[in-house]
Amino acid sequence: MSEIRIDALLPGEMATRAEYLGVRKAEMPALTMFTLAILAGAFISLGAIFATTVSAGGMSVSAADGAVAFNTGLPYGVNRLLTGFVFSLGLILVVVGGAELFTGNNLIVMAWASKKVTTYALLRNWGIVYAGNFVGAIGTVMLMILSKQYTFGSNSVGVAALKIAVSKTSLDFWQALALGILCNTLVCLAVWMTYSARSTMDKITAIIFPITAFVAAGFEHSIANMYFVPYALFIQAFDPDFVTSVADKVPGMENLTWNAFLLNNLIPVTIGNIIGGAVLVAAIYWSVFLRNKDK
Repeated sequence: MSEIRIDALLPGEMATRAEYLGVRKAEMPALTMFTLAILAGAFISLGAIFATTVSAGGMSVSAADGAVAFNTGLPYGVNRLLTGFVFSLGLILVVVGGAELFTGNNLIVMAWASKKVTTYALLRNWGIVYAGNFVGAIGTVMLMILSKQYTFGSNSVGVAALKIAVSKTSLDFWQALALGILCNTLVCLAVWMTYSARSTMDKITAIIFPITAFVAAGFEHSIANMYFVPYALFIQAFDPDFVTSVADKVPGMENLTWNAFLLNNLIPVTIGNIIGGAVLVAAIYWSVFLRNKDK
């Protein structure tokens, strides 16, 4: 008779689960993978919408360094804590609802290092999922533009969205790279800890603190940025009158361009996310728990 356990899996067992799930993800049919990736892009965008709305009304951007600060009467850290907490919705939907997220899928490296997934299969998964995440994020942006939710709170939601995007497109390459590394280290640790879970509540609890931490600290997530920056760019393109009316509240608008989004943010943040997730989490845990597994 097999033993029934209700306690959390130990790290060695988590590594075996990560390896197994990596194989499953890599072998998934392309259409299924792409569809689930679209969902993940939308789910992360929903978390970003929640975070933008909660932060609205109290944000200011320093013209000198592009840093986002808050003036709601609450301490800076408390405002960031609330914003990060609600953003956790995105990864909760991905993990519990079932979707394919590029940043979390950096953990497939554990199965790749064990030679259970080929390099082609790994890159195939990352490419399809990254593209699907982008489609899901842009689709959500289009719905949000049609909803004009950015005009809520006497335009404060739109002002918050523009300030967030300006701060992200004002980064330099190396800063964005470092912030991306730190971000996906925490994201992949959140996903890693869900592998120990025995229940849905276990998974949610494991997710909240790492995700809250990365948002509160101002780290950069490539898939979230596929929503945050295009949303502001779409507002700029489709409602120029709104942008003109709030321009005095958003310094640095000249930095908000598609070129700045790609070169100053998305490319370096994506590279950083891969380093943080694939190297600092997946490769290290593989070397500890799986490298000598057969021996």
